[in-house]
Amino acid sequence: MQPSRRRFLQLSASAASVVLAHSVLHRVPNATAATPKPNRKPVPKRILVLGGTGFLGPAIVTAALARGHKITLFNRGKTRPGLFPDVEKRQGDRDPNKGEGLKALETGEWDAVIDDSGYVPRVVGASASLLAKRVQQYIFISSISAYQDPPPVGGDENAALAKMKDPTIEVMGDQFENYGPLKALSEQAVTRALPDHTTIVRPGFIVGPDDPTGRFTYWAARFDRGGEVAVPGTPNDPVQFIDVRDLAQWLVHLVEQRTFGTFTATGPRTRLTWGRAIKAFRAATKTPNTPVWIPTAFVAADPNIGFPIWVPAEGDSKGFHTWNISRALKAGLSFRSVDATVKDTLAWYRSQVKLENEQKTALAADPKSVAPTDRARTNLALDDASEVAFLKAWKANPPTKK
Repeated sequence: MQPSRRRFLQLSASAASVVLAHSVLHRVPNATAATPKPNRKPVPKRILVLGGTGFLGPAIVTAALARGHKITLFNRGKTRPGLFPDVEKRQGDRDPNKGEGLKALETGEWDAVIDDSGYVPRVVGASASLLAKRVQQYIFISSISAYQDPPPVGGDENAALAKMKDPTIEVMGDQFENYGPLKALSEQAVTRALPDHTTIVRPGFIVGPDDPTGRFTYWAARFDRGGEVAVPGTPNDPVQFIDVRDLAQWLVHLVEQRTFGTFTATGPRTRLTWGRAIKAFRAATKTPNTPVWIPTAFVAADPNIGFPIWVPAEGDSKGFHTWNISRALKAGLSFRSVDATVKDTLAWYRSQVKLENEQKTALAADPKSVAPTDRARTNLALDDASEVAFLKAWKANPPTKK
């Protein structure tokens, strides 16, 4: 099953990093008390983060700093350069063939590297090889897209990986069909460079405050707007995702414990139904709203609608939201409640809407008063017009009662 571009944007856990690589959000969220934290501070580690200014990156840096670790950031310096002013920063390009490339990383030693910005095996392999003798651990952030389609029901880390006929290709493809295979090949590049010091993490949907994709945020914002809300599938459909802050804190934990191996990282701990998730979205707002459940078959028949986060619990995608995460749980992965994630995401989105209104006023007076990289991010994964049209079509063609 090779996804269309629309399907890729809906399914890929890391699509934001590819499609929105240059997007910039305004604020970095702080961790909440909802997630259990170790009481004892660890021995400080030297951690190099390749990236660090997008979505997962800032959450990693925030979590690491809170635990007393020393951070070095390596990136191009173009995305939110003002973040973390007291952190050591080295500038360059992940691609050794561009500009100064990895020259800034030719010196220095670190206890761990967390690579959350690697997509091409040649590029990922270059940094892994360069750092192999000067780091104790290399954590590569892959994706569940690295697994071969269709995903197995209850699959674990032993599931087959995606492949591509020509491993030298470095582009995602017209339908982003190479995204998963490139992630899988990048994993292999890291393992070859550091065979005994590699940690591979394959996240599912990463959600929460600061998310540039607008996928999970869509549901919080849509129910907050109120009225009838089109909801695909059935309340019993499974759904999996992980709060960016929980993932970040766990990655730091892996560094502290020097944990190696391969892990599927999504959540929550126990099976979550789509109906329970919708209940959390509704509970986060006081705005009157009514979910209108639309059967999977009707949703699948409309090529123009792409509901975020939800995936059909049948056919080739039946196993998508059923990953076995027992290995990650044993390695210390923990979760805040879905209600806390929804509540915090909605609060963040509201703050972005407020900021956007303030910036519109400032820009009207002076078009140069707000830099593009500092503008609020309020985009959502599904526009209102598409949902309205879809809901109208559903009401015009209700199922025939037998």
